[in-house]
Amino acid sequence: MADKTCELVDCGHRACGGCGPAFAARLILKGSGPESIVCASTGCMEVFSTPYPQTAWKVPWIHSLFENAAAVASGIESALKKQGRKENVLCICGDGATFDIGIQCISGAFERGHNITYICYDNEAYMNTGIQRSGATPYDASTTTSPAGKRSTGNNRPKKDLPQILAAHGSPYVATCSIAYPNDVIKKVDRAVQTEGPCYIQIHTPCCTGWGFDGAKTVELAKMAIECGLWVNYEMVNGKVEKVKKIKRKPVDEYLKSQKRFAHLFKPQRNDVEIAKIQAIADVNAEKYGIDL
Repeated sequence: MADKTCELVDCGHRACGGCGPAFAARLILKGSGPESIVCASTGCMEVFSTPYPQTAWKVPWIHSLFENAAAVASGIESALKKQGRKENVLCICGDGATFDIGIQCISGAFERGHNITYICYDNEAYMNTGIQRSGATPYDASTTTSPAGKRSTGNNRPKKDLPQILAAHGSPYVATCSIAYPNDVIKKVDRAVQTEGPCYIQIHTPCCTGWGFDGAKTVELAKMAIECGLWVNYEMVNGKVEKVKKIKRKPVDEYLKSQKRFAHLFKPQRNDVEIAKIQAIADVNAEKYGIDL
């Protein structure tokens, strides 16, 4: 079991106050431990934690392009295997690099069966490059490439279900988690690095800048997403859901009201039609994963 007191991501980096991905980075390394090698794509975490010649990482860390972190990790894993070494090889990438730009390399790494753990810190847009829509952006959220206006209610496509996609690749372990529950993140990362084969973890990491909320409320927002059913914490082993966090579910309204990216659903007047569509997404999650207490 990993040492939960071990701090392998140092303080003094350039993340925003209340940054969800910064919190996730600390928790990931607590779960994987010091015998880890991190491959990281371009993205928010890369920019705030490794401005040359400085770094916040206390483990070997390799910067890749947006699209090829999984390919770089595959090469590292193959080289370590040839040398008879057994470090934990991690990819830590944002949702843009994972859901969109890098999905081909991820698919290849998982199809080939490399012993890596791919972790997506999901802040639900391309935050580093200007809050553009990604495949992880929720329905009706406003971004700079799906603006809400008189003829738009924001993003008109559903969030891509990447955990199910990678489970369909034959991944032995797939999990979702949230910075709202730190011990759960640590436990799932620890389990993933001890599981042979390509594993995937998706961590919900609210972004105060991109979502539009007070950075002191990051953990509160993360909990609200779970409590309304728009984010589900679960584990899948060999394609089957093994464990799900149960909740006494609340309506989606308060979660949506707490973020500027959904403000257009309430001003100048409440858009009951669109809010009902988002509530229906939460209802489908509840039925699919059996989250209701």
